[in-house]
Amino acid sequence: MNTYRSLRESDGPAYDALRGEMKREEEGLELIASENTVSEAVLDALGSVFTNKYSEGYPGNRYYGGQDFTDVIETLAIDRVKRLFGAEHANVQPLSGASANLAAYAATLSPGDTVLGMDLSHGGHLTHGHPVTLPAKVFRFVRYKTEADGTIDYDKLEALAKKEKPKLMLAGFSSYTRQLDYERFASIAKKVGAISMMDMAHIAGMIAGKALPSPVPFFDIVTATTHKTLRGPRGGLILCKEAYAKAIDKAVFPGVQGGPHMHMILAKAVAFGEALRPEFRRYAKQVLVNAKALEKEFLKLGYEIVFGKTENHMLLIDTVKSRNVTGKEAQAWLDLAGISLNKNVLPDDPRGPLDPSGIRVGVPAVTTRGMKVPEMRTIARLIDAALRSGGDEKTLSGIRRQVKMLCKTFPIYR
Repeated sequence: MNTYRSLRESDGPAYDALRGEMKREEEGLELIASENTVSEAVLDALGSVFTNKYSEGYPGNRYYGGQDFTDVIETLAIDRVKRLFGAEHANVQPLSGASANLAAYAATLSPGDTVLGMDLSHGGHLTHGHPVTLPAKVFRFVRYKTEADGTIDYDKLEALAKKEKPKLMLAGFSSYTRQLDYERFASIAKKVGAISMMDMAHIAGMIAGKALPSPVPFFDIVTATTHKTLRGPRGGLILCKEAYAKAIDKAVFPGVQGGPHMHMILAKAVAFGEALRPEFRRYAKQVLVNAKALEKEFLKLGYEIVFGKTENHMLLIDTVKSRNVTGKEAQAWLDLAGISLNKNVLPDDPRGPLDPSGIRVGVPAVTTRGMKVPEMRTIARLIDAALRSGGDEKTLSGIRRQVKMLCKTFPIYR
């Protein structure tokens, strides 16, 4: 593992913060569903000399000179991700999932066009049309919701699409725990003459690892992040049918971004290469096994699982109904216990996003560490103990010691 000698010698405060974060990650349980742990090879790529290089444009068509090796790594990343997902075209330059979504909107929509997307409190993402975001000020978003049993009523969705006549139909989520019917969704879009788009940011790793079905054959455009379950650097990507390739590339650059971050693209290429290996498939399958084990243990402990169950890498739990603890309280208490997760709104949550009624729990990072079903049972019980503590610091400190002992058995970087 890198000792960061140069940073230690040149900037003590920055080095101390870095070491503090390394210690926090090593000694704590990371259960934020959108976070993971990258390999040392990915870290090497992110700290490489490619951070020095400007490279506006695309391979073979750059605006600056000296592009011999930037073209090599971007082409490598594109080829690998196309192979990984069976895509016709790929753009690996988006700096994030949000910028990937923005580029997809820019490539396909005109101001005022209608987009049908998932409601935030029912599992959607901010970039899917929440009123506080820039896209919602430019385009008209109509939001669909889940049913009481946690499913999506596709007949209702079709009726809504026929009524609203969207230019773009958007599938995908941030905190929804069930599997989508990709074929039905895309067929509805086709019936109403809409472009179909899927944001698979959260589940891209399980799709790459063949643990979940792929939306790529069904949708015109698919966006994703490269971190989360895909276990790469923080960034985004866009996959699309060849018919949308030119529009997507133009929307990314020069549409919504300037020069791509070539160190990030190198790290993406490395991560895509890792995801093509058999061991990544084993990890992806274990993520689903671990999530179900965690669900089973929480149900034994009497917790209410939102959407009824999980079919991916995360759980949404109603802590107010289960333990009379708000999501904000739960997050704060668990932080003190060395367990990181996030408060989360529930469908039509009366409490609002700053102090919602639930929490979101994800297993990708602990799965990457090598934890399996027995550890999931332990984690559920540790969370339960923290939520029953009433915020008592002595109790939470004791739980933190147990967390530290568990994590010591599963080091992140050996």
